[in-house]
Amino acid sequence: MASRKAPAGAGSGLAAAGRERERERAHLELAELGPLLEEKGDQAEDPPCPAAREEEEEEVVRVLTLPLQAHHAMEKMEEFVYKVWEGRWRVIPYDVLPDWLKDNDYLLHGHRPPMPSFRACFRSIFRIHTETGNIWTHLLGFVLFLCLGILTMLRPNMYFMAPLQEKVVFGMFFLGAVLCLSFSWLFHTVYCHSEKVSRTFSKLDYSGIALLIMGSFVPWLYYSFYCSPQPRLIYLSIVCVLGISAIIVAQWDRFATPKHRQTRAGVFLGLGLSGVVPTMHFTIAEGFVKATTVGQMGWFFLMAVMYITGAGLYAARIPERFFPGKFDIWFQSHQIFHVLVVAAAFVHFYGVSNLQEFRYGLEGGCTDDSLL
Repeated sequence: MASRKAPAGAGSGLAAAGRERERERAHLELAELGPLLEEKGDQAEDPPCPAAREEEEEEVVRVLTLPLQAHHAMEKMEEFVYKVWEGRWRVIPYDVLPDWLKDNDYLLHGHRPPMPSFRACFRSIFRIHTETGNIWTHLLGFVLFLCLGILTMLRPNMYFMAPLQEKVVFGMFFLGAVLCLSFSWLFHTVYCHSEKVSRTFSKLDYSGIALLIMGSFVPWLYYSFYCSPQPRLIYLSIVCVLGISAIIVAQWDRFATPKHRQTRAGVFLGLGLSGVVPTMHFTIAEGFVKATTVGQMGWFFLMAVMYITGAGLYAARIPERFFPGKFDIWFQSHQIFHVLVVAAAFVHFYGVSNLQEFRYGLEGGCTDDSLL
């Protein structure tokens, strides 16, 4: 009977020795955590059979290994969060980004990693990465239009024929511009925080674009159709309906995905091009000469070219499409689009200001061909 049990006992002894070493190693690694298991009192009974002892040791090793793995994972997470909090993160290549951070596959290097800290996100404004240019182009634009808006609102009433109405009209434009630019630089600052934060601020960003377009129409329609209140009201209503529709579409989660980049450009391009109808109306009613001089159509045409060019470059991802990895940090399509948006908004403000001066020169009148 004993001779038959000897080989099994020898094999199980070797396995038990290996498991004993693994158990001792686990105990050493776990020492810094403190005891997780209550020590059982020594039993006076004989050792259990090999099979029972093997199952018991496997259970102990499993119980010890799971907390150890969880502890190591928590240590890694704490270390990463600490580095992010202290600003000691490094840029990473496009390939290792999580899916929700992948937007432009022609930008190969210099991306921020996921940073679940708003403090770290805002401190990254002063670091060099793929979003540095996108943040600063609209952050500086935000400051510019905020200052212009304040200066315009503080102008003496003597420079306006109807101070309250005209300041409200200009205020709508500046409100749209300031919201658009502020939502934009905030989105590009915090979109690496988390998927939820990225999705929320992307919706604000796209809503801001619609607000800028709507706000830009208000002063132009007010002064261009100064003596035609009925068409002015109709066009303003249409623009508001289209703008609100664009904002509603922007709340769709898939609207912000790279797959719908052309869709986004098309929605806002269509909203902007809705101004073609009132432009043709004004040109036919007033004549081409008056439209291009008094009506400032030259400046508004330049504005439209800037917006369309920026949207086209953004949708086509030019120039990085033809030189992958060469425009990762500077002069990428999104940055060019941002610069053109700010420039176009300023050109629009200049044209509207000229329209306002023309109406002021008429002292409330509607026609004066000597000013042509």
